[in-house]
Amino acid sequence: MSRQVDSSISKLLQGAGLEGNENDFCDFTIADQNSVAESQGITPTTPSNFKPVLGGNVTYVVACVIINERDELLLMQEAKESCAGKWYLPAGRMEKGETIVQAAAREVLEETGLHFKAETLLVVETAGGTWFRFVLTGKIIGGELKTPAKADKESLQAKWIFNLQEISLRANDILHLIDKAKLYKQSNPGVTWHKHILPAPIPHLKDLMRLIVLIKKRSTNRLHVLLSEKTTLHFPTCEINPAKSMHSTLRRFMVEMFGADVAQHRPLGLLNVEADPSADGCCLTLLVVFRPPLEEVPLIGKCAWHELSEDVHKDLLPVVLSKNSTIELHVVR
Repeated sequence: MSRQVDSSISKLLQGAGLEGNENDFCDFTIADQNSVAESQGITPTTPSNFKPVLGGNVTYVVACVIINERDELLLMQEAKESCAGKWYLPAGRMEKGETIVQAAAREVLEETGLHFKAETLLVVETAGGTWFRFVLTGKIIGGELKTPAKADKESLQAKWIFNLQEISLRANDILHLIDKAKLYKQSNPGVTWHKHILPAPIPHLKDLMRLIVLIKKRSTNRLHVLLSEKTTLHFPTCEINPAKSMHSTLRRFMVEMFGADVAQHRPLGLLNVEADPSADGCCLTLLVVFRPPLEEVPLIGKCAWHELSEDVHKDLLPVVLSKNSTIELHVVR
């Protein structure tokens, strides 16, 4: 079991997904969350059998931040009546049957005329548990930049822009994403930042949050990871509640495992994203680190701490200590 846990952590550190039995378990379902709410006198608003349906009750959006060798940013000019003439990143909703990477390439081609090769996820943004924006960066590998003569319902034109002051943006919510991409481009991926990580093609029927919860044991100074002991040992996993923010869902899940006085901890970011168009769900693997030592953190759920091998401990330590070593999870609301 020890070898299997270490192997799974190593896979996640490479951005790869966990297939097979790892996907069969959910420790804190919507039904469980509703039961907890009802016991507190709160009437749940989400049906216990909630299942994500792309284009129905969940929205997945892609956005692409592409910077060329002259530090110019690829932007498109909006054609939509509500924001016509304003500028924005190539972005749009995913369609049925598309992977995140395919949707990104399609949106860039439709809105700019250029062929895009995604290299990595930069940020995953969430609003409630029903809206997800997957932000990618990469490079242009061909195509012809759209001019006003080729304007259509997708966009009026596209341009490489160096100075954002020269244009009027549709919204300022992309400024943070642009700054992130610039820093990533200037960095040394895999050393000062996370490696190139693209979504792993693994299907999920539900929207899930898998937790890699780390803590250090004071007596040995070694990292331990939390495992759920429900049915068979696995990383704790819960359904993302569509009526709650990701922070709220995380808080409720941590209370379920550690009690209402759960010790100080913080989410660092995502190790990977799993999604496949054969199902409408996704799984976000979130790295969470406790500040106090293991000896001071009691468990109340069906969980146990597992000591990691020396090799995995060494691999994880820089990820825990470096600011940009995971994909940013940005909770909008």
